[in-house]
Amino acid sequence: MPTTTTPPDADDAVRLLAAAAFVREHDSTELLRLLLPGLRGPRLRALADHCTFAHAAVLVFPPDQEALHDQLAACGLATDAPPTPSTVVRERLALRHGHDAAGLDVAILWPPLHGPRGEPRVVEVFALTVPPGSELAPIAAHERAAQHEAHLAFEVGSADPLVLDGLCALLTRHGARPDGGGHNPHEDGTVLYFTAPAGARTGYRRLELHVAGAHPDTLAAHLGEHPGEHEGLPGEVPAQRHQHGPAEPHGPAEPHREAETLLHLLTGAWTTQALTVFARLGVPDALDTGTGTSAEALAHRVGAHPQSLATLLRYLVMLNVVAHHPDGFRLTGTGALLRTDAPGSMRPLALMYGGPFYRSFAELGHTVRTGQAAFDHLFGENHFDHFARDPELAELFDRSMAASSRMFEPIPAHPALAAAGRAPVPGTVVDIAGGDGELLGRVLAAHPRLRGVLLERPHAVAAARRLLDTAGCGGRCTYLTGDFADVPPGADVYLLSRVLHDWSDERCREILRHVARAMPAHADLLIVERVLPADGSTSLATAWDLHMMCNTGGRERRADHFARLLADAGLELVDGSPLPLGGTVLHARKASVPAPARSDRQAAATAGATAR
Repeated sequence: MPTTTTPPDADDAVRLLAAAAFVREHDSTELLRLLLPGLRGPRLRALADHCTFAHAAVLVFPPDQEALHDQLAACGLATDAPPTPSTVVRERLALRHGHDAAGLDVAILWPPLHGPRGEPRVVEVFALTVPPGSELAPIAAHERAAQHEAHLAFEVGSADPLVLDGLCALLTRHGARPDGGGHNPHEDGTVLYFTAPAGARTGYRRLELHVAGAHPDTLAAHLGEHPGEHEGLPGEVPAQRHQHGPAEPHGPAEPHREAETLLHLLTGAWTTQALTVFARLGVPDALDTGTGTSAEALAHRVGAHPQSLATLLRYLVMLNVVAHHPDGFRLTGTGALLRTDAPGSMRPLALMYGGPFYRSFAELGHTVRTGQAAFDHLFGENHFDHFARDPELAELFDRSMAASSRMFEPIPAHPALAAAGRAPVPGTVVDIAGGDGELLGRVLAAHPRLRGVLLERPHAVAAARRLLDTAGCGGRCTYLTGDFADVPPGADVYLLSRVLHDWSDERCREILRHVARAMPAHADLLIVERVLPADGSTSLATAWDLHMMCNTGGRERRADHFARLLADAGLELVDGSPLPLGGTVLHARKASVPAPARSDRQAAATAGATAR
């Protein structure tokens, strides 16, 4: 990847914001289900009874403690608590990089946040002090890229050794692998790290169990089980890590467990349709999270058959979408995301994935045999043309794209947008194929001096105008109808959010060339996509790669693939930063053009505004 020119502390800020957003959003039980896809039913409930999601962890590299506190405050993570020295992470870094642990000043802070139901949580911030010109700079660069210490942590409520040993056995039985740990005497707590199973769907590769007190026997068993070399990234020095082969940690799984796992996988279509019907009937809108309702009363409200609805609800209890209490069925935090009035409602996604895209996946075999998109084969045209001819379906598609707007939360803080927002001459941001304006609205709301341009199809422009007017940003936005060839010139920042994955490499090069021609020398391009991991590990991008192949003929790509496409268009990939929901924001500029002085940016912005 090209040399990073974005200030490293800005990359730290983006990761802090992403971790904070993750902590605020996720329910404990649902998160365990995402981390351990094969764990369901009584075992999932047993694990959730003992483990509570406590924090997401991130490692940052401030030059000093004052700079660290300033950065946390800027990210809304201020804390007055003094830092605690790290023992476990300091030793892991020392082993991984062959460095004397005494020369690594690693501290821990816990800025407080709240979960979706107001439960107290924190972001665990590990901070390795790296003064300017320090010999630790290469360690910081490696760790920023590899994200070894990023993890999700669960607090174990019971210090009973039998409970703790049972939890460890349950995790390893379902694919998690011991990955180091230790006792921190400064907080008198024991941490047990695991590598998440290959099918985990959170974007985090590691998880932690934290329990109060010292547990030497459990820790020794955890660290000593199946010793061997770690199969980590190239160049990584093993650091309290242990490798297991493809078999389960305690030998081959019993055949009935493998069959049960396969049954869960084979019935995935049932889950999709159950969620879609639940949303389409409006049951989430008729349910409450605090008061139970009987299946009979719900059936009367939504116009359904009582016994059949009860069967559906019992299935959704198994998925933690609804809960069954003595007073009836209640909506869980996960199920509440399917309410029409929920902030960032995912109801449109349920209707889309259980509707046209569900039908096209039935023709996945055609795609695998021929390389042609199943959607085109089934409907006789590509999905853009098909949706354009059906206004109701087109609106649903745009709303389904906006339903993943949590991915956008850290983007307004990106250094390129922050710089444009601070310029003496107000900067301009162009959102290319910006849908209903959800991302552009967030950017304009965060930077009151910026102006926006949204380029889209006519029906989408009308929807965006309504959304941005409602958000109070419409007066600072210009709306253009057109295609990629109509990208307006002279702006400061260009956005391409979840656009390139719809298209072949050749079409992507064409799109990027249009953008490059419009970009002045000082401009930045931000590309939002799900990026395939370079090491071949699974992620949400892996699933979306299959989805794009089946439905659009497009694909997800690795960062180096994006770098080649950008280079072919005369652009250069500068860096990438993680986003919620498995997303990444890639930052590009014109190739071999140094960042101009602020006065040059002002002149270019003025010229661009005049040209428009």
